[in-house]
Amino acid sequence: MFLFFLAFTLTSCTGDEVIEPLPKDEAYRLDKPSGFPEITFDITGNPVTVNGVALGKKLFYEGKLSRNNTISCGFCHIQEYAFTHHGHTVSHGIDDRLGIRNAPPIQNMVFLKNYTWDGVGHNLDERSLVPITTDFEMDSSLPEAVGKLNADASYKKMFKAAFGDENITGERILKAISQFMVTMISADSKYDRMKKGNVVFTAEENQGMALFQNKCAACHSGDLFTDESYRNTGMYYNTQFGDRGRYRVTLDWNDNMKFRVPSLRNVEYTAPYMHDGRFYSLEAVMNFYSENVENQPNLDPLLKQNGHVGIPMTASEKQNIIAFLKTLSDKNFITNPKFAE
Repeated sequence: MFLFFLAFTLTSCTGDEVIEPLPKDEAYRLDKPSGFPEITFDITGNPVTVNGVALGKKLFYEGKLSRNNTISCGFCHIQEYAFTHHGHTVSHGIDDRLGIRNAPPIQNMVFLKNYTWDGVGHNLDERSLVPITTDFEMDSSLPEAVGKLNADASYKKMFKAAFGDENITGERILKAISQFMVTMISADSKYDRMKKGNVVFTAEENQGMALFQNKCAACHSGDLFTDESYRNTGMYYNTQFGDRGRYRVTLDWNDNMKFRVPSLRNVEYTAPYMHDGRFYSLEAVMNFYSENVENQPNLDPLLKQNGHVGIPMTASEKQNIIAFLKTLSDKNFITNPKFAE
């Protein structure tokens, strides 16, 4: 069981959302679902509170964090697609500029150690700084964002409610956004309900789960369905984006084309797939792993066994695995009004 306490009120005035914070702030309770790893987010350094989460939610959907007031975090992280930029191979930012990577989902971040494809982001309180300041994302700066928010009396009221005074700082902006993001826990899929004994899998889903455990779970392990490692899975180098993954961080050629193993929760909603969105369907992903893995010098050993490169799968096995992957879809998560704009 996991439980949230949300007690702030929302009212509508001339079409705009007005958030009334609690007169006396209180802790926002985060309980980990059964089977999940321990919380990794630094709650001591950034205590998660009801007013902090409310402020973070408003900032998550705030266009003023971008140079021209048009791009928010929620622009590239859309709730109904598990907070990914659905339909875009790589994210489109300010002035419709192209990024170089597919926007990862925002879910269960309170339990993760790293947050990016290449592992450069491992402090969630600092993570939002990158999109705010990157020229092809929001193309702004924290001082610029602070100046805009300082001109808004409602923000001064919310910052005081969340942090004790009206002082709006870049650090507080980032901490509030991360407080909101750590509340995005997804743990109510058919798979989760099956584990609790509340539903029964179909024969196809059961067969897919057995195949997944045999062929995929070495990397997509645990209830988060990722071991958070960085692996070269034999994808060709995309010259359009010039992205060599983990190598960009370490400058160690052994890390060339290694990317973080993504969580497979809500994978049905998060197409297109891979770091550059090269595959538009789960079928295409299955076909890649069975037939198109490149035998690169640092290819992950798990994809090169018994003289075979890739993961041997028949057509029916692929369909069964996909049927299982769809049991990881959490409809309540992508429709929960607590996360909605």
